[in-house]
Amino acid sequence: MSTQLVLGDWLIASADEPARADWGVAVAGTTVCDIGHHRDLIERHPTASVMRRPGCVVMPGFVNAHIHLYGVLAHGITPHSPPSGFDDFLSDYWWPQVEDRLDSSMLATAARQVSIEAALGGTTTIFDICEAPNAVDDALWAIAEQVRDVGLRARLSFEATQRAGADIAERALRANRAFIDSCDAEDIVGGVMSWHTTFTCDADYIATAHGLARDAHAWSHAHCNEGRHEGATMRSRHDCSTLEFYDRIGVLDDQLHLSQCVQLEPIDLELMAARGVAISHMPMSNCEVGGGIAPVPELHAAGVRIGLGSDGYVNDMFEVMRMAFHIHKARLLDPSVAPARQVVAHATSIGAASLGLDRVGSLHLEWAADLQVVSMATPTPVTAENIFDQIVLWRSARDVTDTMVAGRWVVRDGQPVNVDREAAAAATQEEAQRLWAISR
Repeated sequence: MSTQLVLGDWLIASADEPARADWGVAVAGTTVCDIGHHRDLIERHPTASVMRRPGCVVMPGFVNAHIHLYGVLAHGITPHSPPSGFDDFLSDYWWPQVEDRLDSSMLATAARQVSIEAALGGTTTIFDICEAPNAVDDALWAIAEQVRDVGLRARLSFEATQRAGADIAERALRANRAFIDSCDAEDIVGGVMSWHTTFTCDADYIATAHGLARDAHAWSHAHCNEGRHEGATMRSRHDCSTLEFYDRIGVLDDQLHLSQCVQLEPIDLELMAARGVAISHMPMSNCEVGGGIAPVPELHAAGVRIGLGSDGYVNDMFEVMRMAFHIHKARLLDPSVAPARQVVAHATSIGAASLGLDRVGSLHLEWAADLQVVSMATPTPVTAENIFDQIVLWRSARDVTDTMVAGRWVVRDGQPVNVDREAAAAATQEEAQRLWAISR
């Protein structure tokens, strides 16, 4: 098995560790086989190939813990009726104009385009949630083919819901379970069971979905309290919070990942911490829909596993980190919360943990060789003390030069290795125009 050395000016093996100058990693097969100072790595691996990246940091690839790949097709689309709240955003715009119009060709094209964008921006893992009632039977396989072509690590799910009728609801559960079963344990692409929310799925349906996942040794996902609507609905229907409802029906456990989690009651935070629930935080899209600001610093302090996600909105994870860095300081009037190092952890190691991924998200020995190389050509000096701030505040996807997933380069010198970037962009233009035409 050949070994390759990746050597930059800096190495961030994990957000929990200090950055080290003139350190790098050795990769053999799919994993990191050594870390150390450049001279030590070269001495220990004299026959290894060497990639030198002066002026750069080698660091873990980003984990986008919540994305809708198909969302790119709606970038710039004009809503028929501008939404006045989150429930209107769904019922008057997102469902009728976007999700209910999607087909497998659109999904595949969008998946290819956004997977390329993700890789170019240093993202090595994505968790995608697809809702497209008209493509329920083959959506996951169509998406998986494109993600694999680009080379990303991924967890994929179809968002099961009862809003589109009983037939679609049943087929969505079957599709999720079939896809979970079709994925090999060693595959970098795997399946997840998703249902939408408590206001589009009843208790029996949610319990069935959770049981199907549990029986397949998979975890489950749902959107949760993206705005005030879901919590108010639970109070009106069941006189409890959303998390209390999940707890009552027996699905609130450490195999449940809840996304958004913006409008929470105090009991919700307590239950999340007590049951080991993981969440994903989408600071940019939460602002877009007027949902609010999730209490992430409080959840982090309680020990909740929190990943960062783009929601398919702005998919540059540097931008997502930057928003997460700023928004909580403003909400709490406290500049000490959400420090850059912690934000990077949510975008890497903690994000991987929130998705149940083992040995992913840090560049430790025998962990997945999922990494990115980022140019640190900043106008001010980069030091071990300021490197996390330099990355979060003043770097972007354009500064990523190379991306590796499971020991394979998927981006070299700023270009995708496995796919045609221009062809993917042209196809995306065509499919977006087709979606917009039938959504008028």
